[in-house]
Amino acid sequence: MISMKKKIAIGDSDFKSLLTRDCYYVDKTLYIKRILDNSSSVALVTRPRRFGKTLNMSMLRYFFDITKDSKDLFADKKIMQESEEYTSKLNSYPVIYLTMKSVTDSSYENMILAMKTAVMSMYKEHRYLLDSDKVFEEEKERIKNILWARENIEDLKVSMLELSEYLCRYYDKKVILLIDEYDVPIQNAYVSGYYDQAIKFFKTFFGTTFKDNPYIEKTVLTGVSRVAKESLFSGANNFDVYTVLTDEFTEDFGITKEEMKKVITDFEIQDDEEELKRWYDGYKIGNTENIYNPWSVLNYLAKGELKPYWVNTSSNDLIKLILKNSVVVKEKIEELLQGREIEVAINEETIINGIERNENNIWGLLLGTGYLKVTELVDRNIYKVAIPNYEIKYLFEEIIDNWFYDKVPMNDLRSILKDLTTKNFEEFELKFERLVREMFSFMDVGENTAENFYHAFVLGMLVGLKDTYYVNSNRESGMGRYDIMLEPKDKTANSFIMEFKICRQPGEEGIKKAIEEAMKQIENKKYEVSLKERGFNNITKMVFAFSGKNVKMKVY
Repeated sequence: MISMKKKIAIGDSDFKSLLTRDCYYVDKTLYIKRILDNSSSVALVTRPRRFGKTLNMSMLRYFFDITKDSKDLFADKKIMQESEEYTSKLNSYPVIYLTMKSVTDSSYENMILAMKTAVMSMYKEHRYLLDSDKVFEEEKERIKNILWARENIEDLKVSMLELSEYLCRYYDKKVILLIDEYDVPIQNAYVSGYYDQAIKFFKTFFGTTFKDNPYIEKTVLTGVSRVAKESLFSGANNFDVYTVLTDEFTEDFGITKEEMKKVITDFEIQDDEEELKRWYDGYKIGNTENIYNPWSVLNYLAKGELKPYWVNTSSNDLIKLILKNSVVVKEKIEELLQGREIEVAINEETIINGIERNENNIWGLLLGTGYLKVTELVDRNIYKVAIPNYEIKYLFEEIIDNWFYDKVPMNDLRSILKDLTTKNFEEFELKFERLVREMFSFMDVGENTAENFYHAFVLGMLVGLKDTYYVNSNRESGMGRYDIMLEPKDKTANSFIMEFKICRQPGEEGIKKAIEEAMKQIENKKYEVSLKERGFNNITKMVFAFSGKNVKMKVY
């Protein structure tokens, strides 16, 4: 039973609201000090989703904003224990705050409308400019156009630059600019098919805002990915990016090991400490390890149940797109799901366009979004990575499950696997042949199509049989040497050796030859002996020969 000493706010990322309602808060206010100490004019901080990015941006806003009185909010916080160099910055800057988390839509035109709404909200915070004699009449008309959504697209592109000029003149002080979830529109545009139009718009929007803008003191952006500077920020001077691999701001997002000790004490949940670690720990930022997912921990504190809370926090469309065709990614995700570390090259600077065809970008995106953690730097951009915790393993399984059924709506994978494990081979063969035809139609057709299907099938088995079987796949060289071993967790149950072959010549003779080669390979490698030595006796051997979209199976 969790001792509820304070309310838990789920989904409230407003710093003031959180504190005035006396909700539980892990003090991250020293992030303000580190932002002030940071020498970058434009600092992009990337962290996984639901890791406190928006709450931290809200905190920065309430601390710096000259229009607010935040003394009471920060009175007992760590930042106010620092020197006057920092405390004197409280409510001392004009602030522009723009959130782009809702700038998503299925078309470019609707995205622009959503962007107008976001900019309108940004301008509403500064309606008082309309009453100022420091703002010229023609400028007031431009402000009104934005407040009433009458601006054209060219006005929208310069809206941030113009607002920073008005505020700098009004206060005679440079502006702090905060942009939250800057990359949400870019990722959504790629998935929705208007990436080039979106990039063209945002390159001008950000370029106009940052290039030689004399009105901005400092800019902080947050997102989950580091979009290539050349794509969006080519005009930004003194632009620095702080990813999960950077040893900066390492303790400012997520819940650190020391902070988690306090949470456990505050809520008297010592009995669940090890399970909390298994479910939600495991992240690493820079050189700081044992970082917990704050969203999941807070949900656990509110609901008292250990379960995957992070799963439904945002769309997984980009991950599904990556899964569609990448043979290498499927193969390596198999290893990850089996609890292994894998060695990959990581490009921190994500190039969204064509990401599903660029493995380095894929691993960089999966790392930045929180699906993976780095365990070791091998050499320059080569890292060992692993799944951080049980919650993320569950999420991978959910994505694979949903992806599989999205692509093959007429087939029930679990039904196929049940026919397999109960040795109902006649039904299994019929369903498997249909599965091959339908899966092939959703994948790129080419020399790797059968290999792609193979990995999709293995992933499906890893998910569908996870409660009853260990699924082992082994690749020596080329599709012709793949094999699968299904080891039941109950050693008295049925176990299976499966070998896949591509026909090297057409027709029945080619299929017959491929099947014979597969059977010979199983016998030569003596897989049956290996299984028997480990106590498996009910062993079935199966071979599959692929010829285009056709497949033949032999069981013995």
